[in-house]
Amino acid sequence: MRKRILVTGGAGFLGSHLCERLLNEGNDVICLDNYFTGSKQNIIHLINNPYFEIIRHDITMPVFLEVDEIYNLACPASPIHYQYNAIKTIKTSVMGSINMLGLAKRTNATILQASTSEVYGDPEIHPQVETCWGHVNPIGPRACYDEGKRCAESLFINYHRQNNVNIKIVRIFNTYGPRMHPNDGRVVSNFIMQALKNEDITIYGDGSQTRSFCYVDDLINAMILMMKTDKNFTGPVNIGNPGEFTILELAQKIIELTGSSSKIIYMPLPADDPTQRQPDISLSKEKLAWQPAISLETGLIKTIDYFKQLIRVCP
Repeated sequence: MRKRILVTGGAGFLGSHLCERLLNEGNDVICLDNYFTGSKQNIIHLINNPYFEIIRHDITMPVFLEVDEIYNLACPASPIHYQYNAIKTIKTSVMGSINMLGLAKRTNATILQASTSEVYGDPEIHPQVETCWGHVNPIGPRACYDEGKRCAESLFINYHRQNNVNIKIVRIFNTYGPRMHPNDGRVVSNFIMQALKNEDITIYGDGSQTRSFCYVDDLINAMILMMKTDKNFTGPVNIGNPGEFTILELAQKIIELTGSSSKIIYMPLPADDPTQRQPDISLSKEKLAWQPAISLETGLIKTIDYFKQLIRVCP
């Protein structure tokens, strides 16, 4: 029997890949998006599928549907987008979570929250484990996203404790791949676009800060496995690639893979930018039997090919 699955933020980078995968597994999928950062182009290849529906809607307002599962991905995830309207970002995380949790409670649906490694802030524990409480500036320029996601986790766990809602929480670390927004300000898309245009590659800080990069297919596998776990396991669970690279190493790798003539330049580091980011995925290995399978180089080649096509279509 087909499951009826709602994906909020379904026209976004991650959401579109998730919708595609869920359809391929034989589900009835509803994509809900207000297109602030999502794009119809990401899901246009799915429109003729009779088991795919699209709803233009903002989750800060209630929506009334009948569903079996909810993946709550709606929220701008790059600093450029989430700082554009900080209040709206907080509303999306907080009011959006309340609305989706209310829907899950009414329909007895399982609901998964796409949380973030940003709940750890500038971490005091490295690599980051789920028991870490985080080190976040509540009034900094990134707080609208960081604290919004932290509050969302609290809402999820309390709906579970108080109302017995079946919840799942995943903390997503840096993810990349085809359908990333070319101008979202995130490091992988920034570097690839600059390299393909032979422009200077901009590194903020000295490039020694570290990140871990998970290819989108690996991430989607983990989210679906998390949704299938026993009701007693709520998470949160880290989802990411534990391979740790400096920003400078990433820039050099992208220059190499694109054959670019770009030069690296350095700019001041933004406020509250974390110096280290690496997931401890022991819990995901134990509970999901999951670990990433796609190397950084393999994933970057796939992503570079996507951006090459994008530049040819929209130079």
